[in-house]
Amino acid sequence: MAIRVTFWGVRGSIPVPGPTTVKYGGNTSCLELRFGAEDRLIVMDLGSGVRELAGHIMKKDFPRGPIKTKVFLTHTHSDHIMGFPFFTPIFLPTTKLDVYGPVSYEDDPLDKIVGDQLRYRYFPVRLEELQADIKYIALKEGSLDLGNGLRVTTKYLNHPILVLGYRFEFEGKVFCTAYDHEPYRNFFDVSPDDPSYDAAAVKEGELAAREENEKVQKFFEGADLLVHDTQYTKKEYFSGKIGWGHSYFGWAIGAAHKARVKHLVLFHHEPLRTDQELERLHRNYVAQIQGKTDMKVSIAQEGRTFEV
Repeated sequence: MAIRVTFWGVRGSIPVPGPTTVKYGGNTSCLELRFGAEDRLIVMDLGSGVRELAGHIMKKDFPRGPIKTKVFLTHTHSDHIMGFPFFTPIFLPTTKLDVYGPVSYEDDPLDKIVGDQLRYRYFPVRLEELQADIKYIALKEGSLDLGNGLRVTTKYLNHPILVLGYRFEFEGKVFCTAYDHEPYRNFFDVSPDDPSYDAAAVKEGELAAREENEKVQKFFEGADLLVHDTQYTKKEYFSGKIGWGHSYFGWAIGAAHKARVKHLVLFHHEPLRTDQELERLHRNYVAQIQGKTDMKVSIAQEGRTFEV
């Protein structure tokens, strides 16, 4: 297989270990990507799940030589970087790590946002004490050639801070991410009875929102595997979660189907969602689309690997 994706953290917002999340996992976002026969490693996000991934890397990769890899961050909210101080390779002098990600908080660079977790006020080891060779690279929308036939394209998504979706292409296969992300909406869509109502603005806002949603859909067009934000149900989303930066199941499934995605993985699970609730929602949505699409729909689960 050209690309293998293993999940080490699947939850959103905060780690939620316990008996109700033991099957699908309670750690926050972390994915392990492997490419081709060379088993090339890339890490996506440094949520709490990266601690378990670090142990796996030390057992599998370190005996074969120094750890030299790249990390791609979707964004710098705490649930996506909180595991960095527990990523064992950063304490080894032979490690070479390139950390890529978007920056949008004031003027702080990526190394300060991520690395400031290693201060005595938060952690017993300071950033300056790390022995690994770590480089930080700020990303915007664009495309990078990562060598040996691997290319990644980035796309801004809709979240309270800058978030990047990633599209990895390797040996004719495509793997995409679209989280943390919610549908673009019309900010001018108010009731005609509202004093601020402007028909022209409403029309223009609707067009702009549709265009932005189409851009995201085009970004993961034809993906062999798409990991998409599905933190909420439609009822939850429209009952107070609009603007929080996360999608609902129906939206993600519909957008992926329209984009001719082959396999959709539901991700960034709501921390209050139990394993049983996830399975019930999954069954219901699969039943609704049965016979209407050939797209496969799965639940992201810690320890599970998807191959394309």
